[in-house]
Amino acid sequence: MSNTVPWALSLSQSLTHTQTAVEAIATVAFALSGVIEGARKRLDAVGICVVAGLAAFGGGTVRDILLDRRPLFWVQHAGWLWALLVLCVGAMLFLRARHLAPTERAMQWPDALGLGLFSAVGTQIAIDAHMPALVAVLLGVVTAVFGGVLRDVVCNEIPRAFSDHRPYAVCAFAGGWVMVAAQAGGLPQWASLLAAAGTASALRVAAVLMDWRLPAWQADDAAPPDG
Repeated sequence: MSNTVPWALSLSQSLTHTQTAVEAIATVAFALSGVIEGARKRLDAVGICVVAGLAAFGGGTVRDILLDRRPLFWVQHAGWLWALLVLCVGAMLFLRARHLAPTERAMQWPDALGLGLFSAVGTQIAIDAHMPALVAVLLGVVTAVFGGVLRDVVCNEIPRAFSDHRPYAVCAFAGGWVMVAAQAGGLPQWASLLAAAGTASALRVAAVLMDWRLPAWQADDAAPPDG
């Protein structure tokens, strides 16, 4: 009988403390963006927890399904579910006690941090799974973007990743290629993760602050003449 261990099991066992820490921070950041968006939409406590969970775990879940990686990362680290519930309750109590009005702009900062961190760790996990460079980068984008997409869909919004016109997925894409280049150049894993995450997050923050815009579809106001 072969003693070969499935690569998915080897991958889950080989996750470094750095990867786990980065994924944990990214999860908290996206969860906060979900709490703020849920509060902005005046959802109840259950709704806010669901939206925060989708934002925090949605992208990583899609990545793990595409990689056929089991158990899912939030199942493997079930303590994060308790941390999510504590974070949601604490954030709701804080917002109510301070009478802070959640705004769309306030959501953008934890969202930018989570975008960078998730794009880095998602790309790294795909590289560890021996995916081609382009596939690894795209899986990093999926990890970084799809949590926010699910968050916005549940909150009855066109996902900002598709409609904001300021670079979002493009920032994650750039961060993923920084990760690939850093790994190819022999940088330590922690340095590669920080470089990739910092690049993606910094680009998103710059896009928000400087109002960088991607080309938008220009539709003619007038309908074309018949005939």
